[in-house]
Amino acid sequence: MNNNAVLRARGIGKTVKSGDSDLVILRDIDLEITSGEAVAIVGASGSGKSTLLALLAGLDTPSAGSVEVEGTSLFELDEDARAELRGRSVGFVFQSFQLLPSLTALENVMLPLELSAQQEINIQEEARQMLQRVGLGERLHHYPKHLSGGEQQRVALARAFVTRPKLLLADEPTGSLDAEAAAAVIALLFEMNHEYRTTLVMVTHDESLARRCARSVRLQAGRIVAAA
Repeated sequence: MNNNAVLRARGIGKTVKSGDSDLVILRDIDLEITSGEAVAIVGASGSGKSTLLALLAGLDTPSAGSVEVEGTSLFELDEDARAELRGRSVGFVFQSFQLLPSLTALENVMLPLELSAQQEINIQEEARQMLQRVGLGERLHHYPKHLSGGEQQRVALARAFVTRPKLLLADEPTGSLDAEAAAAVIALLFEMNHEYRTTLVMVTHDESLARRCARSVRLQAGRIVAAA
């Protein structure tokens, strides 16, 4: 067992009801990710990648097994405590951006700081600096509908990194972007991952993107079939 593990999963399984039968989505998943690592979770559509990411984040509950984030067992906590842990230690980047349409870019990035109640910092200034870091210093007061897809994903990166999370979970972060925007977002993601020494776990179907990570974990039919 690695004492430097930020994320540890043991015996994770997920089964759901499908009509009169059980549908096994994941089974017997063991995974350990060390501080500062960049790990890609790859596999065909339907292999269980996004379900696994949701379980690692404590956004869904497993049918079997356990997940620890920084030594804390997620599923021994109630939902409020899991949410508090995520707010303190975990950042998220989604394919669909998940920005709040009624908030400006600046307000979207301020939100996780407000929720984490970091009273000792200037929340607006922290958010502004992070948007400048991702190249959107001139877009602070734009709403998501007035931003391109690449710009929205850069706002999402700023929001994910603004709390300086120990762990960043990314689900197909370039899946909604054209090739040029995707390349810019990925370059920025890895720059910031290195700069802030964040542990990165990324679900992707893009093999070239996966090769940029230190190692890959391949799922097939809900099982880990290769890890390198």
